[in-house]
Amino acid sequence: MSIKKKYDIVILTDSRFLNPESTDEYVRNVILEDNYAKEALERKGLRVGRTNWDNADFDWTETGCVIFKTTWDYFVKYEEFSKWLDDVNQKTKMINRIETIRWNVDKHYLLDLNKKGVNIPNTIFIEKGDERAFADIFMNSGWKDSILKPAVSGGARHTYKINKDNAAEHEAIYQELIKSEAMMLQEFQYSVPEEGEKTFMVFGGNYSHAVLKKAKTGDFRVQDDFGGTVHEYTANKSEIEFAEWVVSLCNPVPVYGRVDVIKDNDGNLAVMELELIEPEMWFRMKPESADVYAEAVFEEQ
Repeated sequence: MSIKKKYDIVILTDSRFLNPESTDEYVRNVILEDNYAKEALERKGLRVGRTNWDNADFDWTETGCVIFKTTWDYFVKYEEFSKWLDDVNQKTKMINRIETIRWNVDKHYLLDLNKKGVNIPNTIFIEKGDERAFADIFMNSGWKDSILKPAVSGGARHTYKINKDNAAEHEAIYQELIKSEAMMLQEFQYSVPEEGEKTFMVFGGNYSHAVLKKAKTGDFRVQDDFGGTVHEYTANKSEIEFAEWVVSLCNPVPVYGRVDVIKDNDGNLAVMELELIEPEMWFRMKPESADVYAEAVFEEQ
C-alpha cells in the first residue's frame, strides 16, 4: 500500500514572498497571484502547499509534484538552483518538466525556435570568456541601437540600451559579465517603446488570455520594476494562432507558458521571450483564467 503524501502539489515561490514582514503593491500582487493559483488548484480537489524553492527544511518527497510560480530569484542563484533542480527532480515531479526548465532557462532557446521558423529579433550571442572588445562587437553588428543583456536573466537584470555614443561606457561592465556568463546583443525594436509588448498566456497548449505591457515614457523596459504598466488586451485570431503555434513547437508541449510578442522593425510578429519557468500570468486581470490553468495542471499532475 502506498503512503499518502502530505501534498498533491506545492507552489514554488521566492523566499522574499513567503512571509514578508512588510508589503508594497508589487509583493501584494505576487501573493495575490499565487493565491489565485492555489485556490483554483484546491477547487480541483488537490491538497496544495506553498514554499520557497530553496527551503532547506522542506521534505520534497512529501509532495506529489511541484509547480514553478514566482521563483523570481533563481537567475541570481543559478548555480544553487541548477543543483536543486537535479536533487528535487529525483524526489518529486516537476511542472513544467525539468527538461523544459533546463531548455528555457537560457535564452539560447530563441535560436532553437528560430530554426523552427519562429521570427525573433536579430540576435548575436556572445559566449562566456569571449575576449573581444564589446565596442567592436557592437560596431560590427551594423545596428544603430541595440539591447545588451545576459543569456540567463530576468527582471531586466543588466539590460542596457546601446548606441554608438554610449557603447564605450558599457565596456567595463560587459567585460566583467562576460567572464562568468554568456551575453546577447539584440537589434533594438522600436515598436517596444512605441506600442508595447503583448503577452499571451497559453495553458495546455491553448490560449487563455493576454495583456499589454508598456514602458514608461522615455524608457524601453516594460517591467513594472522600471515603471512599466500592464493593460487589458484582447488578442486577435492571428495573434492567438501565433502564440499557440510557438508553444506547440516545444517538446514536450508545456503545461503552462507565456509568449511575449512584439512587432519587429519590419512590422512582423516576433517572439521576445517564451516564458516556461515562472511567468507572471496576471490572473488578477482575468480571475477565471486561474481555473483554466488549474485544469491543465490537474491533467498533468
